[in-house]
Amino acid sequence: MGEQLVVGFDLDMTLIDTTAGFASTLTLLCDELGVQLPVEELSTRLGPPLDLLLEPHLPAEDIGPAVDRFREIYPDVAVTGTPALPGVAEALAAVRRHDGRLLLVTGKHAPNARLHVEHLGLDVDLVEGGVWGGGKGEVLRRHGAHLYVGDHVHDVEGARAAGVPSVSVLTGGCDAAELRAAGTDVVLDDLTGFPAWLDGWVLDRRLAALEEQLRGHDRLLVAFSGGADSAFLLAAAVRALGADRVGAATAYSDSLPMAERGPAQEFAEQLGVAVLTPRTHEMEREGYRANAGDRCAFCKAELLETLGPLAREQGYDAVATGTNADDVRAGFRPGIAAAADRGAVTPLRDAGLTKEQVRLASRRWGLPTWDKPAAACLSSRVAYGIEITPARLARVERAEADLRRALTEAGHVVRDLRVRDLGQQARVEVDRVLVEAAGEHLGVVREAGFAEAEVDPLGFRSGSMNELLPDPERFR
Repeated sequence: MGEQLVVGFDLDMTLIDTTAGFASTLTLLCDELGVQLPVEELSTRLGPPLDLLLEPHLPAEDIGPAVDRFREIYPDVAVTGTPALPGVAEALAAVRRHDGRLLLVTGKHAPNARLHVEHLGLDVDLVEGGVWGGGKGEVLRRHGAHLYVGDHVHDVEGARAAGVPSVSVLTGGCDAAELRAAGTDVVLDDLTGFPAWLDGWVLDRRLAALEEQLRGHDRLLVAFSGGADSAFLLAAAVRALGADRVGAATAYSDSLPMAERGPAQEFAEQLGVAVLTPRTHEMEREGYRANAGDRCAFCKAELLETLGPLAREQGYDAVATGTNADDVRAGFRPGIAAAADRGAVTPLRDAGLTKEQVRLASRRWGLPTWDKPAAACLSSRVAYGIEITPARLARVERAEADLRRALTEAGHVVRDLRVRDLGQQARVEVDRVLVEAAGEHLGVVREAGFAEAEVDPLGFRSGSMNELLPDPERFR
């Protein structure tokens, strides 16, 4: 499911402002040794190892002992007063948001670097100290880094040595011209701009991975429900292969709302792809009708056992579903395993594309589905253990349509709305801001065929029926 993102960061003047602490420590060192050093000048050139900074100012035989003593003094003088630079917490959190790993690769003495990390609570996985310039490249390669973020030209050198993009911030002693001359790929004023840059970079990288995967197919049939994920996958396949090598298969059954069918076909036809609308018969599967926690497995089995032969007959080499990276992390998804067992490919998931990234890319491409609300099948509205029947699904669809219409006519903008079938009772889930308004229109839900109806005060949440399962693990 995509390669894990690994980002390396420098420490001094990239994550933390060590200017004052360095100067104070160096001043004490001068007093102890009885020497004079250009403390202010050296404090503006942080980045290189201390022995290189001291080399022009002390005899060679004195440098080693001076560095050792500096490191001894440093923790008591410099750690507690050293602040994080602007945007640090957000930058590290941005990497975590992409499920990334964080490396701290610095020229600073490793024990002292760790003291800063502990004092400021910096969320990093690994600290490697005492490395400089091209030496950072070896550490970055060893840990599989994809980026290196620093403030100095020698940080750029480390990124270049590792063969990864260099991101530079202007919070250290090097200006933009120096950094660009050294070969950096990106210059940011500070780390406050890093999260937005990273989001775009990760999305571009995953879109490139998606295109590469899709180009590996000769002809591809997309299982197309009309939702945001499968619509994006269909559009991506057309971009990669051309419309003549892509097909859209929308399975018609009682579980697909009638309102979804027309827009789905129109979207596919506008892309110029062949549209197939086979009938599936999941209702004939006892396990599907029984509606235990593994219902989706029977649904996906029926879908793939219908589309697989159809794909072969039509000359497609694979059937692709719109499963994304978030779906796999969502936990209880028996349908995904059933589809995989029957040979379905999952290009979005394999490229690491999340639901949010699918929507961002869809908007970038101008797809009308970029902000389409989630549209799970009608059977997902029925509480587990209650038998699935065509009449029950029709009742749910009717109740949802009538309630949405009533709220819209009352002047409300409705995004997510579900009528959960609990037997004779309906539980309405709607956008949180519409909970009270929905309570005023429950009559239309009862008129659709429910004896009782209530509004869930928690509002809409995807997968809420799984909360009622006593032991979802047994259906995995």
